[in-house]
Amino acid sequence: MGLQCRCHCQARQWRHAFFAAASLVAMPLTRREFLLDSASVTALPGLARRQTRNWVFQHGVASGDPLVDGVIIWTRITPTTGSRQVGFRWQLFLDPQCRQLVQQGTGFTHAQRDFTVKLDISGLQPGCSYYYRFEALGQQSDVGRTRTLPVGQLQHLRLAFTSCSNYAQGYFNVYKELASRTDLDAVLHLGDYIYEYDNLEASLNTGRVHCPAHETVSLQDYRQRHACYKRDADLQAVHRQHVFLLIWDDHEVANNAWRGGAEQHQPQQGSWHARLSAAVQAYLEWMPVREQPSPTQGLYRSFRFADLADVAMLDTRLAGRDQPADNKAERDDPTRTLLGYRQERWLSQQLQQAQQQGVAWKLLGQQVMMAQLGSNSRPFNYDQWDGYPAARSRLFDAIEQDAIENVVVLTGDIHSSWALELHRDPFADNRRPLALELVTPAVSSPGIDHQARARLAASSLQALLPHLEFVDFYYRGYVLLDITPTRLQAEWWVVDTVSSPRYQSDCLRCLQVPAGQAVFQPAVSVSPAHAQAPEPAPGFAPELAFLRRWQPSTQQASTDWVAKN
Repeated sequence: MGLQCRCHCQARQWRHAFFAAASLVAMPLTRREFLLDSASVTALPGLARRQTRNWVFQHGVASGDPLVDGVIIWTRITPTTGSRQVGFRWQLFLDPQCRQLVQQGTGFTHAQRDFTVKLDISGLQPGCSYYYRFEALGQQSDVGRTRTLPVGQLQHLRLAFTSCSNYAQGYFNVYKELASRTDLDAVLHLGDYIYEYDNLEASLNTGRVHCPAHETVSLQDYRQRHACYKRDADLQAVHRQHVFLLIWDDHEVANNAWRGGAEQHQPQQGSWHARLSAAVQAYLEWMPVREQPSPTQGLYRSFRFADLADVAMLDTRLAGRDQPADNKAERDDPTRTLLGYRQERWLSQQLQQAQQQGVAWKLLGQQVMMAQLGSNSRPFNYDQWDGYPAARSRLFDAIEQDAIENVVVLTGDIHSSWALELHRDPFADNRRPLALELVTPAVSSPGIDHQARARLAASSLQALLPHLEFVDFYYRGYVLLDITPTRLQAEWWVVDTVSSPRYQSDCLRCLQVPAGQAVFQPAVSVSPAHAQAPEPAPGFAPELAFLRRWQPSTQQASTDWVAKN
């Protein structure tokens, strides 16, 4: 594909230089306080954009969880010092120039929800693009674009999915690429949207420092970490352009989490349930997801794109996952579950209904690899579905017994690109696959950073695994799904580096799946640009362009500090 890797490792700086840079980023920016009469905030008159470094909407705007007649819109208001409550106005338009007003309203946010704003807008038209913005404290947010779900018959759908966006591990070039596509109906993020680690060593290399600079444990920690990520300009850009379908994985809480604990959680860090509750609260505050009655019992839900695709977003972490097994005998216990029995029943019913109602494609957005990595008797990773073979068999039973066609599993977590057939035992049976699995590379989290070693590992696995169509361990990127009633085309789009905001992008692999056949076929070409894509949301207004750089470069700050000391 002709990509040239231009990764350059920075020389390591002294550890005390790192802490100096970290504290610089964590401190509030030096800026003149923006004075606004409290009465005018409550009354919310016509608010004008102002060139001030006391930027109110420094975490951007976002939308998610679309319905045929509604959608969630989100922002966060940075309050003035000492504020406990802030008033705001929201507006929804049919055009990016914000001339055709559809709905508007006012409200308040407060410290108890970290001054985030999340609104469930209803009364909208199906399959329609809308544009939205917020106003507060004398300022106006940038305009976001969102889209409702279609109804009836649908001939074409274009989705993208990705996962594993570690701020400290590199630039969010993948988000920038997704933001530049105007032809997506939605973006799926399959988990590890934030990372709980301190990532001190990675930050020394990239200059992108996690805030707080320690591992997240408390509610304030998780709120600060979400704020750190949402200050990234490329992440803001992709949220501004596309409606998101989101599900968490483990790093939104702690590494290798399950409902009763996590590998990363230690007794000295306090109660696991207090940590879990804090992480979930911060996630729900900061993400454009529709809140569930009992979110700690799972965030699984589904989205129907007319008669073309049913997208079930599964929760393989918190809904009902049993503790990872310590040995094969425990792992083979037939009562063990990855999804939890309630979610298993829900998924079986979801697949059955989609098949009976004539939905062409059944897509399962989820976190950990479902295909066997190793054999059934000698699995490689107990954190994946390999660690829960009875649960995987029950899902395969549901697919087989109800004759569910065109099931495609969409997976994140593993920081690499894969295309696999799903068999009960790919080493033993010669029957056709029950389904297919597509695995996305990461946004920035590392796979195998040495290209020659990555190629060797890929070629070794392809020789060992008969159900493996394609694998790459080196590149970061996303998977584009171009879907029609007769075929699904999967394209692995990657960037050549995340160590610099200067990069190149290309399509690494392109495969087609014909309807009614769980097989991979080479695609003739990448999907052409969508001729009728809606207008994108406008970029930053010229007078606010400088706000893309409201936070000083950590890399430069670290270099300057070392030079002076």
